[in-house]
Amino acid sequence: MTPMPSIQIKDVPEETHAVLRQRAAAAGQSLQEYLRARLIDEANCATFEEILARAGGRAGGSVPFSDAVDALREDRARR
Repeated sequence: MTPMPSIQIKDVPEETHAVLRQRAAAAGQSLQEYLRARLIDEANCATFEEILARAGGRAGGSVPFSDAVDALREDRARR
């Protein structure tokens, strides 16, 4: 099994550290477990820029934008 990389964060403000420690305790986790889970969640959520980059890489359709808007409005009006 390959060892997992580590991250070390220095110079965290004391108030921030205290809040994170409290949140970890409330979740029944160590600070390390809590922060690890938060980092994993953060990495699993695409940023707005990543979503736009993925969408920009896809081939577009052949329907003009104004026609797509009209179709969407008609669909919403039927609901």
